[in-house]
Amino acid sequence: MDVTRRIFAAGAATLPFAGPGLPFARAQSTVQDAPLIGTDAAADPLDLATDAYIYGYPLVTMEMTRRVLTNVAAPEGKSAPMGQFANLRAYPDAKFRAVTAPNADTLYSSAFLDVGREPYLLSIPAQDGRYYLMPMLSAWTNVFAVPGKRTTGTGAQTYFIAGPGWSGSVPAGAKLIQAPTSLVWIIGRTYCTGTPADYRAVHAIQDQYRLVPASAAGRLYTPPPGRVDASIDMRTAVREQVNRMDAAAYFNLLAALMADNPPALADGVPVAKLASLGIVPGRPFDPASQPPAIRSALEQAPKAAIPRIMGHLKATGSHVNGWTFTTDGGDYGKDYLQRALVTAVGLGCNLPQDAVYPLTTVDAAGRRLNGTSKYVMRFPAGELPPVDGFWSLTMYDADYFFVENPINRYSVSPRDDLKANPDGSVDLFIQTESPGAQRESNWLPAPKGPFVLMLRTYWPKDAVLNGSWSPPPVTRSTSATL
Repeated sequence: MDVTRRIFAAGAATLPFAGPGLPFARAQSTVQDAPLIGTDAAADPLDLATDAYIYGYPLVTMEMTRRVLTNVAAPEGKSAPMGQFANLRAYPDAKFRAVTAPNADTLYSSAFLDVGREPYLLSIPAQDGRYYLMPMLSAWTNVFAVPGKRTTGTGAQTYFIAGPGWSGSVPAGAKLIQAPTSLVWIIGRTYCTGTPADYRAVHAIQDQYRLVPASAAGRLYTPPPGRVDASIDMRTAVREQVNRMDAAAYFNLLAALMADNPPALADGVPVAKLASLGIVPGRPFDPASQPPAIRSALEQAPKAAIPRIMGHLKATGSHVNGWTFTTDGGDYGKDYLQRALVTAVGLGCNLPQDAVYPLTTVDAAGRRLNGTSKYVMRFPAGELPPVDGFWSLTMYDADYFFVENPINRYSVSPRDDLKANPDGSVDLFIQTESPGAQRESNWLPAPKGPFVLMLRTYWPKDAVLNGSWSPPPVTRSTSATL
């Protein structure tokens, strides 16, 4: 590609720093312009209501995700009560439906905090050089801090995470992180090769990730049991739950959530437009109080907005070799449509300095990827993804979930002992059936129907960030040789 490349679902700009070595992105404070909600009032009520739905989509999705992932009495698998870590002990599998586009390269350590009630102390143990990162997301899905190997090293660290209105003294030995919203989602990722020995090593690290409320600092603390709400749907994927909500429920929840999770100061225009529809932070939403035209538009908003969100995938960023690239992820400024899209297909994505994710749904000829065909992705000699962390190619079905397969492999990467061709190039075989024992280390199993490929590059080198390197095309083929 001979123009600046963009990288899908990655993040926005270089982070400023607050304190020695502590990355602190002032989430949602950028002033970049985006076409979704401009300075002119929408002429059509349906356009206005659709924009309002798109604007609120990340906040509503984050809350629904929180409800599902914290609806347990004690940490269990991917779930944990508020203020506690849920440490996944093995890679997610095809049954995992809590978050779209999960990875199979790291073990997650996930925790939701309400720092509007009180701050929390986060303790991170020494990692002995192991790659990890501990990104923190606001309720609007912006990454606002990223302790990790790239930014703060792998020594033991302690952070004091406070809410947007907090002021006071920070405990000795801790670094302050002030969150822009009361709801904070920590999505820790610790690299693991997946061997039994490395699983044990990472489990020992996870057991030392610790959260303590400020009121319990300096004393022994045992987290209280969580409260289980039987009315919460624990079976249906969160995105589907959000997309099924009727307009009244959706906008009422949005209004309630904005009271504790304030929009950015730069969001004055969309907030004013929300108010014109009767959607005001902290105030119950009553559609019956609106004129008939507005009430009708609000009722139609979900049906109009969801295709617009998902359709944005085709328009976002630039395209090269069939891959989609954009750097608008992780911190979105005023690009509310991009923020909603990433929420839908990659909730929890990182900033570009930590990870970039080229994505494709088509082969080199522009045909939809489908397991009825066989594909090869060839990396020329010396041109595997340039990273300081790690890389992998991940397979998803059309809904961005893992694909069940006979060898339980959801991504392929150097840890699979990839075999090179005689000329040094490396072929990845993407197909439903095994390419044979000799090639199986390079095989990424595909479903029988449509699928999506995502290339993860963690801690990418400048060649990825500046666009001088890009992934090779996915070529439909009937044969290839090692």
